[in-house]
Amino acid sequence: MLNRYTTGIIRFRWAVVALATLLAAALAAGGDRITVDNDFRALFNDDDPRLIAFDALEETFTKSNSVLIAIAPNDGSVFTREALGTVEKLTEAAWQTPYSIRVESLTNYTHSSADGDELIVGPLVEDAESLTDTKLAAIERIALEDSDIKGSLVSLDGRVAGMSITLAMPDDDRDAATVEITDHLSRLLDDIRASNPDMSFHSTGYVVGNRAMGDAIDADLSTLIPITMLVILAMTLIILRSVWSTVAIAVIALFSVISAIGFVGWSGMVMTPVSSGIPVIVMVMAIADSIHVIATTLSGIRKGLDKTVAIVESVVANAWPVLLTSVTTAIGFLSLNASDAPPFQVLGNAVAFGVVSAFVYSMTLLPALLAILPLRAPKSTSGEQPFFDRLASLVIERPKTVSIGFCLVAVILISGIPRIELGDNLYRYFDRSYQIRVDSDFIVDNLTGLEKLEYSLESGQEGGISDPEYLRRVEEFASWFREQPEVSHVFAFTDIMKRLNRNMHGDDPEFYKLPANSELAAQYLLLYEFSLPFGSDLNDRMNVSKSATRMAVTVGDGTSRDLRELDERAQAWLRANSPEFFQEASGLSSIVAYMTLRNLHSMLSGTIIAMSLISLMLIAALRSIRLGLISFIPNFLPAFMTFGLWGFLVGQLGVVSSVVLATVFGIVVDDTIHLLSRYLKARRNGMDATDAVRHSICTVGPALWTTTLVLSSGFLVLLASGFQLSWVLGILVTITVLFALAADFFLLPILLMAIDRNRS
Repeated sequence: MLNRYTTGIIRFRWAVVALATLLAAALAAGGDRITVDNDFRALFNDDDPRLIAFDALEETFTKSNSVLIAIAPNDGSVFTREALGTVEKLTEAAWQTPYSIRVESLTNYTHSSADGDELIVGPLVEDAESLTDTKLAAIERIALEDSDIKGSLVSLDGRVAGMSITLAMPDDDRDAATVEITDHLSRLLDDIRASNPDMSFHSTGYVVGNRAMGDAIDADLSTLIPITMLVILAMTLIILRSVWSTVAIAVIALFSVISAIGFVGWSGMVMTPVSSGIPVIVMVMAIADSIHVIATTLSGIRKGLDKTVAIVESVVANAWPVLLTSVTTAIGFLSLNASDAPPFQVLGNAVAFGVVSAFVYSMTLLPALLAILPLRAPKSTSGEQPFFDRLASLVIERPKTVSIGFCLVAVILISGIPRIELGDNLYRYFDRSYQIRVDSDFIVDNLTGLEKLEYSLESGQEGGISDPEYLRRVEEFASWFREQPEVSHVFAFTDIMKRLNRNMHGDDPEFYKLPANSELAAQYLLLYEFSLPFGSDLNDRMNVSKSATRMAVTVGDGTSRDLRELDERAQAWLRANSPEFFQEASGLSSIVAYMTLRNLHSMLSGTIIAMSLISLMLIAALRSIRLGLISFIPNFLPAFMTFGLWGFLVGQLGVVSSVVLATVFGIVVDDTIHLLSRYLKARRNGMDATDAVRHSICTVGPALWTTTLVLSSGFLVLLASGFQLSWVLGILVTITVLFALAADFFLLPILLMAIDRNRS
């Protein structure tokens, strides 16, 4: 049947090429319908409980999305007329930032003091350039003693000032708003730098990070992905030594990629930074399918077969294994639908469609192209086949030595898995070639942390935030956080109340404590609110009914794991000391931190289901329970070895591991299936286990070696990326495919001989 099918493809080859081109063009047209979302919210479903809680927090108080700018004078102090004047001007200009609703800095910080019986409320700094030395010294003393701003809007040593711009992002077209905001800030900072060459300015925040992430993806898609394809094709040309074969492979890869991308557009799915892996993964799978077909065709031509006969025999020999690998790979990627993060679902569905497309093109367009192109196969070099024959001899003659050596290496590597820390840090997604990484590192090292845990602390009654007992419990919670080593700043309502109590007692330091009377506390707060200038209200710290206050805890240089552990300790403290406040942390950093862990757990369950289905499919396809079970080992072991090695070398792995698992399993299964299929065919043709192993290695070995070398070379190009999602994917996939090849050559044949040696 396959003979007749392939003969028909070759006979009507021009029609097949035309139909395949029309199909690819129709699918590619969906690319115009693609929408892109680089905002962090794209990582979450609308019904995500943590996102819902975060939205509720922002509805109760003010928005959390902000840009943080650090101002660092070269002379080492911000408490000079020149430095404070620059901060003052920048603060005023920052109000023009699109979507800004609040600007806070060292200069416009709302300071309160007593003048007799009168409460004086105003900016900490006014007309900075005319300040006297005495006034400058007083401002420095106030700023470095005030727990509300030290470690936040001014560094503890007074060398760096901070400015925060709070943004109310629109619900629609957030990417366009991000571009508008970051372009405005870039122009503003360029102007301020030009007029202040003796100062440095650094900016960071989620909005800046979203823009940088979009730019990083665009850079990779426009440069590294094309370079990756060129490297893969160049390696293919070198190994196959056939220009027209390489051209055919390029066409199949191109058609598969544009089909997958078009499918995203037609289906209405949204592209995100996670989706950047779609082109390279689909391209890899398409090339792997094509190489097997072409390598077998060239081998037949070298043996003296007519080109048409060689194409037919190649399709007949590879159709079943290629179909099986395509289906199992598609199942592996469809397991990403178990993820709680929609971008991974998009990635899984798009790649699964691309894999199926690659199979269709490989079984239709590819043989048609090979029939059309002037395909030639150069004579084999004398060392090509004997190498795999010697490899087979090594495995057959010294099975114990080879298997023990391989297993020893595997055990050593796998022991590194417990060393892996599951955690992400948005700003570490970029290397220091990106300005956001440089600026973020500077701010963390010299001003304050970037990750926050936020809590809404309910009093249980309207106006209850003035109750002394409530204030005492809030103060205890804030004090506990300030004792934690990873915390750099705590933003608590009680700091205001302590300051007001001191003010209303003539600024006597003895009264820097919480008011003892609820009526007095309420009066202090009301008086303070009436005295606040425009844009400095307390909506970011308390709700309208005065029944709850907000606490924001800033963490220094931490990962998502650090945030989770700190929040878990906070929950334990609340259970033991203030159960009425008990809650999980909210905020941007918190939901991202828990998303990483939750996504890995959901992906683990999805992967287990997918692997179970694939295993059952292999048992049914190979019609052998023992071979299906044996395939588990070379399919799973390489991934474990890779992550173990990663544990020793790096030790930290984040959300990208979900993509790596699905990607490498597709490639690993591909190699295993081809070797098992050839082995099983040889056994059914009457060969004993030893001869079948030799035949399989010598027959399929060159194609496996070619695909591994070609694909690993291509993925290594991604190491040039400055974006973590790209370079981690590149290095992990490269390591895994190399381990997979080693497992298929040095372990799988020995296992086959062990279970089949005495079978007829």
